[in-house]
Amino acid sequence: MTDHLVRGARLLGGDPADLLLRGGRIAAVGADASRAAGRDAVVVDADGLVALPGLVDLHTHLREPGREDTETVATGTRAAALGGFTAVHAMANTSPVADTAGVVEQVWNLGREAGWVDVHPVGAVSVGLEGKVLAELGAMAQSAARVRVFSDDGRCVADPVLMRRALEYVKGLDGVIAQHAQEPRLTEGAQMHEGAVSAELGLAGWPAVAEESIIARDVLLAEHVGSRLHVLHLSTAGSVDIVRWAKARGIAVTAEVTPHHLLLTDELARSYDPLFKVNPPLRTAEDVEAVRAGLADGTIDTVGTDHAPHAAEDKDCEWAAGAFGMTGLETALSVVQEVMVDSGRLTWADVARVMSEAPARIGRVTGHGRPLAVGEPANLTLVDPAARRVVDPAAQATRSRNTPCAGRELPGRVVATFLRGRPTVVDGAPVAREEAGA
Repeated sequence: MTDHLVRGARLLGGDPADLLLRGGRIAAVGADASRAAGRDAVVVDADGLVALPGLVDLHTHLREPGREDTETVATGTRAAALGGFTAVHAMANTSPVADTAGVVEQVWNLGREAGWVDVHPVGAVSVGLEGKVLAELGAMAQSAARVRVFSDDGRCVADPVLMRRALEYVKGLDGVIAQHAQEPRLTEGAQMHEGAVSAELGLAGWPAVAEESIIARDVLLAEHVGSRLHVLHLSTAGSVDIVRWAKARGIAVTAEVTPHHLLLTDELARSYDPLFKVNPPLRTAEDVEAVRAGLADGTIDTVGTDHAPHAAEDKDCEWAAGAFGMTGLETALSVVQEVMVDSGRLTWADVARVMSEAPARIGRVTGHGRPLAVGEPANLTLVDPAARRVVDPAAQATRSRNTPCAGRELPGRVVATFLRGRPTVVDGAPVAREEAGA
């Protein structure tokens, strides 16, 4: 593998330093890096760039197997690399569902073959995502994929008895249940957030309490069992309050927020454009402020993209027929920069915590989310924080075009991404393994 000398990068946004990447690890940092670099080392000019540990996403929909028309493991992970990610967790709502060792190993192997990022399959909690019978949690955990995150995302584990059993089971696997918090009886037929805008538009409302009631129930179940709970795509002010209370009580709960819930509000539903139809729905400006504050003060642990690609016909239609979901892998870091960093609410070191270290820890991912220090795996991304770009869906690597950021100018640009010292992105463009000399 070719050595790379990253020259003058601002580590976590701090002082400039050189990094020598050799043999898949960080071999030297600072003045020692230039001295130790051989004449054949590829020099990467990182003047003005911020160096971060490779980003880790706990919440990615890669759609394969079953919906390769919308995304594949190869296209989705290439998009992830372009977004600065070096590891993603692939959600279980594929076809067939990832509820057996065989399916999770298939997804894991597809990720290895693609080679853009490390793919960690998420195992389903229940067979077929039906919420009736526990899936093969132990078999998936013991498979080659080593599954540690289990979720029926897209559907809520609504049965409290099944949820309790799942929490009990994963405790012995050092696993975590990632809950899609949505009480189904309170959201039947719902189209958007329940509030003033839904009333004006005449669209069936999705009340905040449908999310909050499940989170409240589940943190109590996690406390009772003594197991780990992760709350997916938290979106309301009340949910932030519940998670804050649970953490103060010592309950082992973590939570994530999506980039779109940090950025957008339910006012966008006035366009009747299904690009802005998502699950959970876009909430009010007050909710957006609450989740921003929760991320800033540590109540919310991570930013998860909930990258949800869809075919054009599933979004280019009337609102009621539109599919729920938005893409996000290629814009997540820019959204976080705009909303949280440029506003002074997070530092770049904080970004490393919420988009790399914390998700790696929650997902029990080894080799990612590590400090940029000697001996650590060379998983990192270089970001130009001064760059600005207008999001063009047609120019993205994902197979789908349902980004809510289309036409929006965002700050920041991922210039390079390295996976164990091998460049997957250089000068903002993907690099095949053969081209990288790996």
